[in-house]
Amino acid sequence: MSVSIRLADSSVKEFDKEPSVLELAQSISSDLAEKTLGAFINSQEEIVDVRTILKDQDQVDLITSSSPASLEVIRHSAAHVLAQAVQELRPETKVTIGPVIENGFYYDFDVSRPFTDEDMLVIENKMKEILSRKLSLVKEIWPAEKAIKAFQEMGESYKVEIIKELGESSVSVYKQGDWFDLCRGPHCQHLGQIGAVKILSHSACYWRADENNQALQRIYGTAFHTQKELDDYLKLMEQVKKRDHRKIGKEMNLFYFNEGTAGQPFFKKSGAVIYRQLQNFLREKYEKYGYEEVISPQIYSKDVFVRSGHFDFYKGNMYSIEGENPSFLKPMNCPGHCLLYKSSKWSYKNLPWRVADFGRLHRRERSGVLHGLIRVLGFCQDDAHIFCSMSQLRDEIESFIQMFQDIYSSLGLTNYQLDLCTRPAQRMGEDQIWDKAEESLSLALKNMKTSFHVSQGDGAFYGPKIDIMFEDSLKRKWQLGTLQCDFNLPKVFNLSFSTKENTIEQPVLLHRAILGSMERFIGIYTEHLSGWFPTWLAPVQVVLMNVSQDQEEYINSLYEKFSSVKNLRVQKDINSESLSYKIRQARNLRIPYMVIVGKKEMESNKISVRSGAGPTAQIEVDTFLSNLEKEIIERKVGYSSF
Repeated sequence: MSVSIRLADSSVKEFDKEPSVLELAQSISSDLAEKTLGAFINSQEEIVDVRTILKDQDQVDLITSSSPASLEVIRHSAAHVLAQAVQELRPETKVTIGPVIENGFYYDFDVSRPFTDEDMLVIENKMKEILSRKLSLVKEIWPAEKAIKAFQEMGESYKVEIIKELGESSVSVYKQGDWFDLCRGPHCQHLGQIGAVKILSHSACYWRADENNQALQRIYGTAFHTQKELDDYLKLMEQVKKRDHRKIGKEMNLFYFNEGTAGQPFFKKSGAVIYRQLQNFLREKYEKYGYEEVISPQIYSKDVFVRSGHFDFYKGNMYSIEGENPSFLKPMNCPGHCLLYKSSKWSYKNLPWRVADFGRLHRRERSGVLHGLIRVLGFCQDDAHIFCSMSQLRDEIESFIQMFQDIYSSLGLTNYQLDLCTRPAQRMGEDQIWDKAEESLSLALKNMKTSFHVSQGDGAFYGPKIDIMFEDSLKRKWQLGTLQCDFNLPKVFNLSFSTKENTIEQPVLLHRAILGSMERFIGIYTEHLSGWFPTWLAPVQVVLMNVSQDQEEYINSLYEKFSSVKNLRVQKDINSESLSYKIRQARNLRIPYMVIVGKKEMESNKISVRSGAGPTAQIEVDTFLSNLEKEIIERKVGYSSF
């Protein structure tokens, strides 16, 4: 028997039997084998275990300790170490599930008494002691009956429930020493491959996230290959706390949340300035790129969402309105824009039709996932839809890319990548329509020589899409803008246009957003900039402050002069507090420019200007105002040095 395994570098390894992933690594070098933690097989995105048996002609991309994907493997194993540590300290504890999440893992426990902060240090130290044993992880396949019996005898009722729900004839179990757990994997070879662990927090939760079920205790943790990587991550998390938009928003007095309107923020005066400025900026771009802005209804009948397919795929996230006729608050604008398109007769001469809408949207979310501005129930998108012919599709995709690059440049958002997201498992429409849509997006990106990453199965239920993945100043990735290619909604709404040859064709629908949700973008952008918005966006752009009461009259005259400048947002601080206090207050409000006037400035007829956290410079008033006006009009990203 000859088995050929293809490697990522296109080389081929031959075996006389089907090898495991680890055996493949060992055939290359013992050093590589020691570092191997898993693999990708045949370009699939799911990581497979090092113990997985390979088949003839499999294409294998080994995951080593230097691969970003390896963190998922060691964190999965670290979750088992956490569970083992808890049960060694509290043998009566029942374990439930312990998945990997972004930047770490958690494990849920059924315990006799809730965990305390003091418990966390004890458990973490026990985890480190277990890691020092460098136990091998052994995978065993058990008949389901054997597994059920074993876990029943241990009193692990949650594991029994999971096995019965799986309905499989056999399950996999991973052992580390005498301790074992039900798990699909993947896991590392031995615990020595986990370099450093840290417990991050703990909280209460419920089994299967249902408050009617048993109350549990959840412990969050993370793991890295080295202590240095962990230390760097913890430093980053400190920055995340300092930049939390909820903290900064409170310091800058931007927005407010109340339990009476959970998940729906109030934007105060300063926050509303940012909101309006962003919308006005986008409206200017709509003019430049040929969009029409419309206002559409908030409530639609159930029939509209049944027709669009949203009811079947999205009803759990929609708010229903009680009444004689079933209706819903709209969670998206696309069905309404299809109705608006259908209200007129269309010719190829009128296309493309680019229609934008700042309408309010509402989506039902569990209270546990709400997070400041970043995850809300009511929001506004910079939403637009493009109705075009197939022959116009490439040009519209190129126009979208040019538009978002234009907007992102003005906002200083330069670090991003494009993801081409293909058909999900749950979708509407025929496969040949999906083939056509995916090919159109892919060819347009290739023709523009735009680099992109293919994200299998992450498309919308009605069509594939291009997502803009932005990496912020803290190295976190956020999906902001999107372009979604849809052949299905025009079909179900029976949309059409007359061609040059007097035939009838169906338009292509492109769903498009640049920033996404306004609320979410403001939250992300606040954290990215630590609240130091570009001057054109800042709620207050200049604050005038005196050193002593002797300059109060002069400050008042300057305020009149500054206030006469069109659209300049200026305030004065002439209270009796010390100058250092006034500067601290201005910094908390993230005011771009502080104009300081003392005896020296009055005598020289100049002002001292301090930009952000930068140095103070003396400058003539008219020169400063001229430079400031230019900075605002041109929407510059950074602050000027005077």
